[in-house]
Amino acid sequence: MNDAVDKGPTKGPKDQAADAPLAGKNVLLCLTGGIACYKSAALASGLVQAGSSVSVAMTAAAERFVTPLTFQTLTGRRVYTSLWQASEDFESQHLSLTGLADLMIIAPATADIMAKMASGIADDLVSTLALSVHGACPILIAPAMNTRMWLAPPTQDNLARLKRWGVHVIGPEEGRLACDTTGPGRMSEPEEILAAAMRILRVSDNSADRV
Repeated sequence: MNDAVDKGPTKGPKDQAADAPLAGKNVLLCLTGGIACYKSAALASGLVQAGSSVSVAMTAAAERFVTPLTFQTLTGRRVYTSLWQASEDFESQHLSLTGLADLMIIAPATADIMAKMASGIADDLVSTLALSVHGACPILIAPAMNTRMWLAPPTQDNLARLKRWGVHVIGPEEGRLACDTTGPGRMSEPEEILAAAMRILRVSDNSADRV
């Protein structure tokens, strides 16, 4: 009598690649303060399920909306919240994190972080990471803010400057906002940000192959 159980066909390399399209990729996910931080948990989960290794950095304002423990649980990794946090290998945190990253995502990206990035200000962990990552890997931001803040000339000028520097931008979307108004300012959905990240990483891989 044969007690062997037929488990079906074994997945080949192509099937495994489809299940984990970001396998071998390191993503640095940064959160700044906003109600959209709750969406970032789903984004972190999606990135992990796609096969990437995810490191998370948060501003103090982001910690007001979600806890570092949430992201530590989702990623299985330590969460970084301060420039003064000691790193395991005693390297400068802003250099070691960005040096390993294949992509930096800032979601949500507030008007504050966009202004800091456009002005070269590095006065907290996330803004320092954003400045030090230039030239190391692509940056993708997902803006989220009040409609008037989004449409304000300084924000639009900062957006244009960041785009000129090669920063990738997704959103914001139109819809009802936490401030009980309707208009552009909603952070893109986690699935859309994940799809954008995959496109950027594929382009980066193709560019590397051509060098």
